[in-house]
Amino acid sequence: MDDSVRLRQATADDHPAIVGIESYVFHHDFDDEARELDRRLFEPERSLVADDNGTVVGHTTALTRDLTVPGSVIPAAHVTGVGVLPTHRRRGLLTAMMHRQLSELAEAGREPIAVLWASETTIYPRFGYGPAATRLQLNAMTREVRITSAVPPPDGRLRLIEPAEAVDELKTVYERVRPGRVGWSSRPGPWWDRRLFDPSAWRDGATTRKGVLFEGPDGPEGYAFWRVKDGWDDYGPNAQVRVTEIVADDPGVYTALWRFLFGIDLARSASYDFAALDEPLQYLVDEPRRLGRGYSDALWIRIVDLPAALEARRYLTPFDVVLEVTDPLITANNGRWRLTAAADKATCVRTTDPADLTLSVNEVGAVYLGGTTLGALAAAGRVQRLTDNFPAGAFGWDRQPNPIEVF
Repeated sequence: MDDSVRLRQATADDHPAIVGIESYVFHHDFDDEARELDRRLFEPERSLVADDNGTVVGHTTALTRDLTVPGSVIPAAHVTGVGVLPTHRRRGLLTAMMHRQLSELAEAGREPIAVLWASETTIYPRFGYGPAATRLQLNAMTREVRITSAVPPPDGRLRLIEPAEAVDELKTVYERVRPGRVGWSSRPGPWWDRRLFDPSAWRDGATTRKGVLFEGPDGPEGYAFWRVKDGWDDYGPNAQVRVTEIVADDPGVYTALWRFLFGIDLARSASYDFAALDEPLQYLVDEPRRLGRGYSDALWIRIVDLPAALEARRYLTPFDVVLEVTDPLITANNGRWRLTAAADKATCVRTTDPADLTLSVNEVGAVYLGGTTLGALAAAGRVQRLTDNFPAGAFGWDRQPNPIEVF
């Protein structure tokens, strides 16, 4: 790292400078309302800055949130705001910040994993992150698709809401569904304010965020958020419904919400950028090709405490395997580990027994949420099979991970 720059813990007074870095790096401006909301989310004690003689020129932070993983909900360092001013690029600042952040996370010992969205996917494998979850992006031709249903219509009704005025009901639904949906994060403190923040600069010419709530006999059972981007062509109205979140665990409620979204007047298409690879909508329509499916990477996982992380989640099938793991940055993760998984628990302890497979910490992160298979990594040469004891599908889960928000 450049000798003129030092790394230090951030203070509350650094927040304006950090917002300035994010404006340069991510190419968006903060008005006063956005700055104040970001300040409320800011955790200076968990943030690092690069300081060049009193000027903040780089930043990273680890937000305090939980993450649903297969069979469990665990603390996970939500890494974000990583950036360096354009005047200080190519000086090793980002590398130094990421190394120190990982060292501090490991030393603190409260979060066995870190998670992030990668702005550029070439960056984070250098620091041990693996691509753990993919998102499905939909751009459906709604007038050419018919939604069917395999279950009777649920008892209840749809009610239009102003999302910011229905937070308690939204929380009730989200917290009921979240423990079973791998890739969903907790929303403590002001995180619901952040999720519902709706500045015009974020709308890309679309309307304000709209909301609909499904109310059953015993209370709220599902909800959806969307915007509409108006449009007209030679054939008449051609608006696009832009779905931003849909939450329901009952198949009938889920179907009712999508049927509502596909039926909005004057719209001819609907997009949704945060569907799971196994999104149930694909199995509710009579012409799935008209869903316009595309794919993109989403969550990246970094294993911070390997035995704690592997013991924290559950596995699809029982197995007993010896892993030989390499981790150049957190050396406590290096070595041979016997991972034994049963239906209700897992143990991961050091061993001198011969390894069944070898892999780096990147690959452990990639399989951690069940969205990447050991078999695929072995086929790519990223995992080496040393014996016939190879639990190819055991790291999977009953549903694909479903990252539904960028943090």
